[in-house]
Amino acid sequence: MSTPVSAIRGLGPAMETACSRAGIHSAEELRALGGDAAYLRLVTSGTRPHFIGYYALHMALQGRPWNDLGTEEKAAFRTRFDALMSEARSRPGDGDLPPDLRAALDRFGVR
Repeated sequence: MSTPVSAIRGLGPAMETACSRAGIHSAEELRALGGDAAYLRLVTSGTRPHFIGYYALHMALQGRPWNDLGTEEKAAFRTRFDALMSEARSRPGDGDLPPDLRAALDRFGVR
């Protein structure tokens, strides 16, 4: 039995819907992917990139409130977010793939 994404404290129905659109259907799948890979899938499936959403996802996966960040940690997240968005922009047309196909390609390391 799988646990809904919204069962992770700090993630709600909107994140659950976005994850489903990205082919992530459970909290277990989200945790296994990790914050960066999951956020990249969210963005390439049509979720509008937002820095606060990025680090809020990471914080939720760590079991911490979204605003529990120090200045240095926030700067490190910003650097990672910017690099991830650069990677997302280098994947033209990726957002047009159906989420299930995109997930299968990721599992096989094709993309």
